[in-house]
Amino acid sequence: MEKKLVPCLVVSILIFCSVTHVRSDASDHRYKVGEDVPLYVNKVGPFHNPSETYRYFDLPFCSSGPTKDKKEALGEVLNGDRLVTAPYKLDFLNDKDSEVACKNTLTKEQVAQFREAVSKDYYFQMYYDDLPIWGFLGKVDKERKNDPSEYKYYLFKHLHFTIFYNKDRVIEISAQSDLNNVVDLTEDKEVNVEFMYSVKWKETDITFEKRMDKYSQSSSLPHHLEIHWFSIINSCVTVLLLTGFLATILMRVLKNDFVKYAHDEESAEDQEETGWKYIHGDVFRYPKYKSLLAAAVGSGTQLFTLTIFIFVLALVGVFYPYNRGALFTALVVIYALTAGIAGYTAASFFCQLEGTNWVRNLLLTGALFCGPLFLTFCFLNTVAITYSATAALPFGTIVVIFLIWALVTTPLLVLGGIAGKNSKAEFQAPVRTTKYPREIPQLPWYRKTLPQMAMAGFLPFSAIYIELYYIFASVWGHRIYTIYSILFIVFIILLIVTAFITVALTYFQLAAEDHEWWWRSFLCGGSTGLFIYGYCLYYYYARSDMSGFMQTSFFFGYMACVCYGFFLMLGSIGFRASLFFVRHIYRSIKCE
Repeated sequence: MEKKLVPCLVVSILIFCSVTHVRSDASDHRYKVGEDVPLYVNKVGPFHNPSETYRYFDLPFCSSGPTKDKKEALGEVLNGDRLVTAPYKLDFLNDKDSEVACKNTLTKEQVAQFREAVSKDYYFQMYYDDLPIWGFLGKVDKERKNDPSEYKYYLFKHLHFTIFYNKDRVIEISAQSDLNNVVDLTEDKEVNVEFMYSVKWKETDITFEKRMDKYSQSSSLPHHLEIHWFSIINSCVTVLLLTGFLATILMRVLKNDFVKYAHDEESAEDQEETGWKYIHGDVFRYPKYKSLLAAAVGSGTQLFTLTIFIFVLALVGVFYPYNRGALFTALVVIYALTAGIAGYTAASFFCQLEGTNWVRNLLLTGALFCGPLFLTFCFLNTVAITYSATAALPFGTIVVIFLIWALVTTPLLVLGGIAGKNSKAEFQAPVRTTKYPREIPQLPWYRKTLPQMAMAGFLPFSAIYIELYYIFASVWGHRIYTIYSILFIVFIILLIVTAFITVALTYFQLAAEDHEWWWRSFLCGGSTGLFIYGYCLYYYYARSDMSGFMQTSFFFGYMACVCYGFFLMLGSIGFRASLFFVRHIYRSIKCE
């Protein structure tokens, strides 16, 4: 059954990859002179609050005619995109000069609405032939004014579009607001506004296939690359020093242990055992809450598989800039398709630990990550609905996600669980477990769980913290991140450091004759997730200008889910590394 799951999963991912490319190539249009090229307005919102976005026409903009919503894919809706036809007509190769798009008389309330938007640095986003356009709605004149009540607020009413083309294709577009053609919004009074625009077409040699390169190259500028490579070198040095140090210490200590224990066996049969050999009869005693541990390992393994597939798609170029919603679509689809891995891993491991109620274990596995994520989503979606933000998912999208969970995720989870239960795999313990557990000696405070977790999480976090800033600036800002190869190297380094530090701490725990290493290794491995959440606090207050209840709740709510996912994934990595290590050292000695 397990062998059948993997090919099916790979085929599904390949189908998703091809569908995503078809979706991205849908804008491969060739136009004739004078043909209408679709321009859509997307959303507006405070520049410093990326989650707080609203529909373009939630602000009192006028329209040249009836608007029409563009059909959105699942990932685009999850991304908060709500595209509607724009009041501007940009026909192919037709220059325009000061054309009136529409006229509107703003009431006092509408003037106040625009003034508040301008004061919060609202930006707009549009898409022209699937190319993104941004701009600010207006400006605040603070020059030589100390009192905020003296500030002047202006709304831009004239947009200059510059469009580059190559033969019959659109290659690039930019929009600039006329800083001198503005409407004064300072006072609460009715204002007549004429929204105008100009269009200038220019020829370029850039091919259609390379038109997205300028967005990708923004994160590959020399000074950015220097910082990225410094991050890599810093991480590599950390890994080399750590692995070298640990390998030297552990190999030397273990070698001495093996020689000592072999000598003890030859010299004195009745000599009292000490160190990690002393607890050989307890080290493989099954842990407390083994159903929860099996569920955590299963969920972590699924999230690790999800991460690997996301990296594969990123490295083959699926997530190029502004392939709207591709990442969200991939996350939803691949998470659903990898549910069988969680079910198989959890049920198989639970049965190895001589668990009996595998159905309850399977339910726990399915709810361990999805449960907190669902509760967080319910709260944050309610907040978004209250704010009338585009982050609020429509009822139809929620139904689609529920159907994916009910018709894909749950059946695969059950099938994986049945396959794991029927695998009949036995737990491979190289030594016998005694009937009664030994008493664990009194240990100093720094050998307790929390100090060990702090030590275990610090080193892996130090290997990734430089790269974290760029990821946060991309996800929670307007920076573009496309250097997935460097990110993948950092991820591999994170896994290596997590495995090594967890193994080292497990050895020192066993050497202190503490045989309850199962949960400790999982908690130590996953503790990096807690450090990442600590970095969230630092980033929010020191490195960003985010504000407001909605943005704050979205940032800390969804980052809590992401860090919890990291906790499960890295915890399962640390546990598996420790399990392999413990089996290895006890297989290498003779125990009665």
